[in-house]
Amino acid sequence: MKIAFVGKGGSGKTTLSSLFVRHLAARGTPVVAVDADINQHLGAALGLDESESAALPALGAHLPLLKEYLRGSNPRIASAEKMIKTTPPGEGSRLLRLQEDNPVYDACARAVALDGGDVRLLATGPFTESDLGVACYHSKTGAVELLLNHLVDAREEYLVVDMTAGSDSFASGMFTRFDMTFLVAEPTRKGVSVYRQYREYARDFGVALRVVGNKVQSADDIDFLHQEVGDDLLVTFGHSDWVRAMEKGRPHPFAELEDDNARSLAALYETADATYELRDWGRYTRQMVHFHLRNAESWGNEKTGADLAAQVDPSFALGEGPRKAATPQPA
Repeated sequence: MKIAFVGKGGSGKTTLSSLFVRHLAARGTPVVAVDADINQHLGAALGLDESESAALPALGAHLPLLKEYLRGSNPRIASAEKMIKTTPPGEGSRLLRLQEDNPVYDACARAVALDGGDVRLLATGPFTESDLGVACYHSKTGAVELLLNHLVDAREEYLVVDMTAGSDSFASGMFTRFDMTFLVAEPTRKGVSVYRQYREYARDFGVALRVVGNKVQSADDIDFLHQEVGDDLLVTFGHSDWVRAMEKGRPHPFAELEDDNARSLAALYETADATYELRDWGRYTRQMVHFHLRNAESWGNEKTGADLAAQVDPSFALGEGPRKAATPQPA
């Protein structure tokens, strides 16, 4: 299952991402966590100290390795240099599984010990001084998009991505790569503005979206969120002494998380798990191809000097079982 946490900067999406990762680990569910935000804080939220967080390898810096590994023996891809962030898999491509060992995880993932066991953590890498004025942050998150395009995941295993803040998530097709997107919103007008943008952008692509209210202090806050987002509101989180202690570097056992907040995490899991029945690998593949062709025409062909539309294998559809050709349909 592929889960995204999005929201306005400062809404608490990184905190809730980390709590959901802990909830999964406590259940014994295999989980890979990805920090894809321009501000890299997921490692710290999962308990790493400053030096440990700084030592995380940058996934974006290993993009050549990722491309070469995923390319495999796909005859439609002449070289790793001809791959872009949207390149879809085809016959001969290597696919990724969440619980396997492979060179990409060896180079880029680090184990983080939580109450329920170790989880794998990947980080895109921070926006550095050398990037200023010459690169956009989406050049880094492209590594995550490529990973998602080649990932074959099952029901009782999770990839949880802490996405970049605000509507920047829509600067790529990555927003369509998830089974469930949880939008974290504070009970303020600014807090729900990102929800409105996300709802409008996501509607045409069938993105499953639920709102998680955060920093809720009263019944009036809950009423406000209900009025603004309606039935999309799933659960709310209030003040947490457990989180505050964690942020002070004085972590308590996860079992001591407040009951209300623990129940909200359980509701997130139940909602995410239920989306498995709605999973449509054919649509997933068509959307992948849709965004690849758009990127190829917009900038990819010129950058690589190749016709990247030729990378699309029309007989290939990503999926857990035997692969069938993807029926041509609108994305």
